[in-house]
Amino acid sequence: MKTDVIPTSGASFNLSRRRFLQSASAFATFPALGGEALEIVNGKPKRVGLIGAGWYGQSDLWRLIQISPIEVVSLCDPDQQMLAGAVEIARQRQKSGKSPRAYGDYRAMLKEQDLDIVLIGSPDHWHALHAIAAMESGADVYLQKPISVDVREGEAILDAARKHKRVVQIGTQRKSTPHLIDAKQQIVEAGLLGKIGHVEMCCYYHMRANGSPPLTPVPDFLDYEMWTGPAPLRPYDGLPHRRWWRTFREYGNGIVGDMCVHMFDTARWLLDLGWPKRISSTGGIYMQKEGKSNISDTQTATFEYDGFNAVWQHRTWGAPTDPDYPWALFIYGDKGTLKASTTRADFIPLDKNAKPVHFDCRFEREQYPEDLTEKDIELNAAPATRRHMVDFLAAIEKRSRPVADIETGHISTASCILANLAMDLGRPLVYDPQQRMVVGDEAANALLRRPYRAPWQHPGTA
Repeated sequence: MKTDVIPTSGASFNLSRRRFLQSASAFATFPALGGEALEIVNGKPKRVGLIGAGWYGQSDLWRLIQISPIEVVSLCDPDQQMLAGAVEIARQRQKSGKSPRAYGDYRAMLKEQDLDIVLIGSPDHWHALHAIAAMESGADVYLQKPISVDVREGEAILDAARKHKRVVQIGTQRKSTPHLIDAKQQIVEAGLLGKIGHVEMCCYYHMRANGSPPLTPVPDFLDYEMWTGPAPLRPYDGLPHRRWWRTFREYGNGIVGDMCVHMFDTARWLLDLGWPKRISSTGGIYMQKEGKSNISDTQTATFEYDGFNAVWQHRTWGAPTDPDYPWALFIYGDKGTLKASTTRADFIPLDKNAKPVHFDCRFEREQYPEDLTEKDIELNAAPATRRHMVDFLAAIEKRSRPVADIETGHISTASCILANLAMDLGRPLVYDPQQRMVVGDEAANALLRRPYRAPWQHPGTA
C-alpha cells in the first residue's frame, strides 16, 4: 500500500487527509521528530473524548480529526451552550457523522472507561484533576499547557503518567512548528550561533483583561460550581471564558504561566536545557491599576544556567522592543543571533561576509481549506498542532515518549510557577527536582501546593 510521508524538515506537512480518511484501516508512515520512521496501523478508529469544549479545546480536537480517522465519543463542559455547539461541529466534522455524548461532569464521562484518548482544554486550575482522572480511566492524554497551577500538581501528573504507563503530550507545539524545527537544525545544531551567552524571551501583547464588570446572576446554562471546581469561588461577574479567567491568579499564573511557558519551553528544546539552577523574578501591577485583574502587568524573570541566563520580560502595555517579534525568544551567541517566534525566525550573523537566514511560518491553506472558515482559528499554529497530534499518535502506537512529554512540560511549567513565587517572596529560589523542594526555604516550600476548595482533594503531596 502506498504511504504518505511526513518529512521531519524542509517540506511542508503533506499528509493526504482525504486518502488517509478513506479507510479506518489505512496505513500511514510518520517519521518521529527524531528522524526515525515508524509505521502506524489504524486497525480501528481511536475513541476520543474532550474535557473543556471551549476555544482551544475545540481547536485541538478539530486538528486531530484532520489527521486521523478518530471517533469523537464524548465531550464535556460545564457550559451547556458551549457544549452543544461543540457537539454539533463534531457531528459535522467526523467521518461517522455521529453526535458525541455530552457531559457536564468529567467524572461521569470517564466512568464509562471507553476512551483511548482524552484531550484536555479546560482552564489551568482543572488540569491536574482532569489529566490524572483520564489516565486512571485508561486513556492517553493530550494536555494543554501549562500543565498545572502549582508545582505539586505537576509532580502528581508526572507520577500518574509513569505509574499508569500513559502517553501524555503537552500542547507546547513549538517543538512541532516547521520553521522552528528548521531553525534548530540549520542554525543551532549547525553551530552557527557559536558559544551561547544569553537568551531573552518576551511578550508585549496587550492581553491582560482588566475590566470591572458588575456582579450578575449565574446563567442557567453554566454550572459555575463545577467550572470553579478546586479554585476559590469568585463572585460571578460574567462568563469566565477566554481571557477573563486568565486575568486572575485564582485560576492560573498570569502572563508568565500562559505565555512564558511556551517560549521558555522552546528555548529549552532549542538548546537542550533541563531545570534552571536558580530562578528570580520581579514585577507587579505598575501601570494598569484600575479593574479587577490581579496578575502582573509588568514582570521580569531570570532562569539561570551554566554560562548564561534565560531572561523573560512581559509588559501588557506600551510597545514591543522589536515590532517584528512581540512574542518571541532571542538567542545570542558569539557568532550571531537567532530571533524566533510562532510566525517567523531570523538568523543574523556577526560576520559581515555571512548571509542572514530567514525562516517563514508555513501555512497549509491548500491542504486544509476548512482552516480558512474556522472561527477563531490560529492559522499560524494549525500546522504545528497537526504535526504535534501526529507525533502524539505515533507515541501511542509505539508506547514511547512524545516530543512534548509530560516531564518536559512539568519542567517548563514548574519553572514559570517558581518565577511567580520568587516575585511574591522577593528572593531567588533554588529548586531541587530530586528532592522536590526549594533548597533552604520553608516558606517557598509551603507555597508549592495551593489549597483546594472543598470537597475537591489535591492530588499532590503536602
